[in-house]
Amino acid sequence: MALEHAILVSLLEQPGSGYELARRFDRSIGYFWAATHQQIYRVLKRMEGDGWVDARAVVQQDRPDKKEYSVADPGRAALAAWLHEPIEPERVRHELAVKIRGAAFDDPAALIREVERHRQAHADRLAHYLAGEHRDFTGPDASRTPDAGQELQHVVLRGGIAYERMTIDWLDDVLAMLHRLAPER
Repeated sequence: MALEHAILVSLLEQPGSGYELARRFDRSIGYFWAATHQQIYRVLKRMEGDGWVDARAVVQQDRPDKKEYSVADPGRAALAAWLHEPIEPERVRHELAVKIRGAAFDDPAALIREVERHRQAHADRLAHYLAGEHRDFTGPDASRTPDAGQELQHVVLRGGIAYERMTIDWLDDVLAMLHRLAPER
């Protein structure tokens, strides 16, 4: 997937400025497709030049004017074409898993702190996902009649929640094994 497709999806969900788009990447879509703010601005400029997005000037009080981007017809067509293309199933490239296997040839206890750090990062991300789910989909302020876009956002979020829970369970298993195999100190 190219960054362009992630940007098109985000702008179809809600038009916005480059800054707003970068913040959305930091808060939501960025958990599944990461990009720096500089990458987003660079790709937006190229997409505007290619006619995939339109930009309109928005005058602001007490702030510099901003550009608000929305998806143009050629951008919709490009996204539609991409949605119909098959993609290869993702392959796992997991450096931590290789380190865990390599611990058999060194001191397994040496990895405990690193695995604990990864576990905490996944627990933090799970808490963030669950808070977002409550805020946007299951809590008292959530829409009771979600549209198709909201339903698809929620199913992706539920996949992220399931992934984080599975990863935490696996890391708990790894930690138990490392503690069992660690030499007595």
